[in-house]
Amino acid sequence: MNVFESTIMNRIPFNTGWMCRPAASEAEEVPVTIPHDAMQWDPKSADSPSGVNSGWYSARDYLYTKHFSSADIRRSSGDLTLLEFEGVYRNARIRLNGRLIASHDYGYSGFYADLSEYIAEGDNVLTVEAHNSDQPNCRWYSGTGIYRPVWLCVMPERHIMPDGVRITTVDYRTRRIAVDVRTSHPGVVYVSVLDVDGRSMAQFKALSDRLDGQGNLMHEECVIPDVRLWNTDEPNLYTCVVRFGDDEQREVFGVRTVECDARRGFRINGERVILRGCCLHHDNGLLGACAYPAAEERKVALLKGGGYNAIRSAHNPCSKALLDAYDRLGMLMLDEYVDGWYIHKTRYDYGTEVEANYRDDLADLVAKDYNHPSVIMYSIGNEVSETAQPRGIALTDAMTQYLHGLDATRPVTCGVNIFFNFLSSMGLGVYTDEKAMKEIEHSGKKKAVGSEFFNRLAGIMGADFMKFGATLPPCDWKTRGAFAVMDVAGYNYGIRRYRHDLNRYPNRVIVGSETFCSDAARFWDLAQSNPRLIGDFVWSGMDYLGEVGIGSQEYAEYAKNFDGSLGWVSAGAGRFDLTGKPLAEALYTQVAFGLKPIAIGVVPVGLGREHSPSAWKMTNAVESWSWDGQEGERTQVEVYARAARVKLLLNGREIGSARVGRDARVTFTAVYRPGSLTAVAYDADGVEIARTSLATAGKETRLHAVPEAERIALGDGLAYVRFMYADAAGTVKPLLRGDVHIEVENGEILGFGSACPYYERSYRSDTADTYYGEAMAIIRPCETGILSVKASSPYGEATARIEVR
Repeated sequence: MNVFESTIMNRIPFNTGWMCRPAASEAEEVPVTIPHDAMQWDPKSADSPSGVNSGWYSARDYLYTKHFSSADIRRSSGDLTLLEFEGVYRNARIRLNGRLIASHDYGYSGFYADLSEYIAEGDNVLTVEAHNSDQPNCRWYSGTGIYRPVWLCVMPERHIMPDGVRITTVDYRTRRIAVDVRTSHPGVVYVSVLDVDGRSMAQFKALSDRLDGQGNLMHEECVIPDVRLWNTDEPNLYTCVVRFGDDEQREVFGVRTVECDARRGFRINGERVILRGCCLHHDNGLLGACAYPAAEERKVALLKGGGYNAIRSAHNPCSKALLDAYDRLGMLMLDEYVDGWYIHKTRYDYGTEVEANYRDDLADLVAKDYNHPSVIMYSIGNEVSETAQPRGIALTDAMTQYLHGLDATRPVTCGVNIFFNFLSSMGLGVYTDEKAMKEIEHSGKKKAVGSEFFNRLAGIMGADFMKFGATLPPCDWKTRGAFAVMDVAGYNYGIRRYRHDLNRYPNRVIVGSETFCSDAARFWDLAQSNPRLIGDFVWSGMDYLGEVGIGSQEYAEYAKNFDGSLGWVSAGAGRFDLTGKPLAEALYTQVAFGLKPIAIGVVPVGLGREHSPSAWKMTNAVESWSWDGQEGERTQVEVYARAARVKLLLNGREIGSARVGRDARVTFTAVYRPGSLTAVAYDADGVEIARTSLATAGKETRLHAVPEAERIALGDGLAYVRFMYADAAGTVKPLLRGDVHIEVENGEILGFGSACPYYERSYRSDTADTYYGEAMAIIRPCETGILSVKASSPYGEATARIEVR
């Protein structure tokens, strides 16, 4: 058994053999494999009630059915038999042989369904209803259905409780850990700690017999002298194997401690760490909401490669696969509970249930997260203007204290939009129940309501709109009550308050829970000398579906309109685009954080009329100097550098020189001519410290099919293949455009499309348009051997071959 599987004994995947159809139709059932996002089947319509929120999908309810035989389940009399659903969106109703056995309303958290007493001899019929037609219920693309994995868990009568094993680092210096185990009955528990190769590093046994209302508890501490600590540079992981009678559970963990206080800021194992973070929605771009483990790990790897060391789960609990990837790759995680409390942001959102359900929901969140060393903080909400009210402040305190009781090892924060809190207190709030109702009345129309209105206003006014607003004295008055009862004050777009509030509130620890890309360098400089400023989470790390156009800077060639109406599908707000390609803003971020000495971005040449009303888009520059047919046209070249001065050269001739300000960004006007564009950085003494160049692509154009990996695994593996119009060496030509058609052998197309925020087609097609010369296919292998992808286009043909093991 792989020691990096967090598993219950006899915990098997339950993801195949499902059938699915729209619940309100007589349509024929279609076979599906879980994870599955039924919303990708839904039509897009100008009359969609969710409109800009979902990307104009007209969401429906869906019914999933699975037949299984009792003979296929290895169980004895008295065994506990559970189904674990990691995520069903939403209002799930689980029935076995027609009998309701479980229900779960929150679409972003997992739950168990107990089958033990209801399994019949012979054939059984399991049905899952996913209700998502009551729109709008979310401010972004949610997906529909069983979008995260399902597991069948069979445990003996005397068993370890589900989520019943917890490992806590007591002292990282001495390598002392504590193991807590909850069991169904009293008895002896055996514990072993294994290294990556499966070798035992420690073992002990102890009695589980402390009744505490949640079962029998075993608590034991031990020192493991040779264990290596977990951190972002060395994410060392171990496996705790727990046996109780015939039952066994395995939990992967890392030895590390988290500390956060006003004196020394945020620390891991005693060392200060500044959080270089980004916010991340749950979807996987062209895959919709499906939480494939390979797709989740790819996101983490891309973002870590882009210089981030932390991610905020926006605005809901993340998947288990994502947590596993954070652990393995050394990424820090701020796991968030919910987008709103008792004030509706959309008419049918979860706001009605939060006050009644938060205890159960937060307990589920902690149960999922506790053993993951990557999780360093909880967030109880995002832009909850309730925090400006006495009722909301009391709820902030109650949730914070409740989390402390569940998990005393991690601090608690809440993302608060400081300016919006003030507006809310004046009756001008972005979110109110009345505005949520008006959104229904104006569905399918172009009148902006609620958050959409303020997003557009922020776009028109620019990024300074919210940042300046946050400096107003009433903004302080309306946030200090909630900030006083949480461990870390989460500031959304409040960078201009940092210095003032650090001075005024000497015990306040601040995190930039949501920020603009253009503020990265200023944040980094300020954080160096202020330990109480612990981190920054830019909106957003990767582009996401829904909330269309809020961060998009687009041209008429790619969008029929600029009003966010039908055809728009993504936000356009990522430092990485919808296919995972880094944009110039990602290069800027690396420079701002001191991870890269210099970089160049070029504003596209020759694309005509432009739309740019976004506060969430610092620039639409790309890393290219290949603009066929645009010789003599003017453009803007951006140079990012931590230097005193930069110089820009074209084909060896200087075209500009400028001092670098505190934003680490300089813009030059240049006339496009093919060749080599070079930026050079100098220190205060005029000594060259860094240089970088972009070269024009050659005249020949061909289609390239480039797989991200030459080998993938059968089962969880996915093949990502990027198609590019480029020269013989692979230098992309962004202005070339044309459909790419693919044929796949030994694989199933899960997603095929481009990163364009305006995309009228389906991602479930075998043909895709290109965007800046590129498109992406995501393919699931069918069997071991060779997965082959043959592509044809106006610029020729190409083939990619991936080995499947």
